[in-house]
Amino acid sequence: MTNVDSGTSLQATAVNVEGLTVSYGTFVAVDDLSFKVDNGEIYGLLGPNGAGKTTTLKVLVGVLEPRAGTVKIYGTPISDEVAAKCQIGYVPEEVVLFDSLTPREFFEFTASLRRLEAYAANSRLEKLTSAFDITRYFDTPIAALSMGNKQKVAIIAALLHEPRLLILDEPLIGLDARSSKILKELIVFHTKKGGAVIFSTHIMEVAEKLCTRVGIINRGRMVGEGTVDELRKLVKGAEGSLEDIFLKVTEQETGIQELIQALEEG
Repeated sequence: MTNVDSGTSLQATAVNVEGLTVSYGTFVAVDDLSFKVDNGEIYGLLGPNGAGKTTTLKVLVGVLEPRAGTVKIYGTPISDEVAAKCQIGYVPEEVVLFDSLTPREFFEFTASLRRLEAYAANSRLEKLTSAFDITRYFDTPIAALSMGNKQKVAIIAALLHEPRLLILDEPLIGLDARSSKILKELIVFHTKKGGAVIFSTHIMEVAEKLCTRVGIINRGRMVGEGTVDELRKLVKGAEGSLEDIFLKVTEQETGIQELIQALEEG
């Protein structure tokens, strides 16, 4: 199986995005976006609904083609699909699985696609399914699983081949508190081993505690990037939490208190 440490000293930059532009017809979803993520980093990609986060992540994993710009995964263009994608573990925002399969069958399918050696794959799978408490659902059709358990299946499939880069789009959705805690610990451990993580979430408290750096996008453009402390210094008047910074740079802070007061007054 792939070891996260393998080759990371040769290529410190996990993701390099330059001038990324993505359009849906006349609508520009991502507009000249640039950022990079290094090994050992948990990079939080944050933004309001419709900001372009999921579109960006889909380009990074080769699901969408950009109108302009370049994306490299450990120095390999994402257009070189096999070489780039084999280094990625991806959990999409909307989990799409083969509902007619059981988790057991789906994991066997995933392991075969990744060309994993059977003994090592089974050993890792046993640990992951035990950690996320879905062993009892191993032979239940995926269609019959709850949203949270489907999310666990997607997470385990993304982790199974021990990728160097994890791209996680709202991975905590539907997870119980125990599984959420385990996933966050695994993310931190992954970067301590030399891997990299891009993590998208709407939960500002999680991003503030978990992420090494954050990139905040709004209307497809980068409007703030750095550590939380760096953003506090860069964003005038943003001295509080990451949530306060986020609302300010995405121009959403105006009128919040008035709206809350109006609602409280009935």
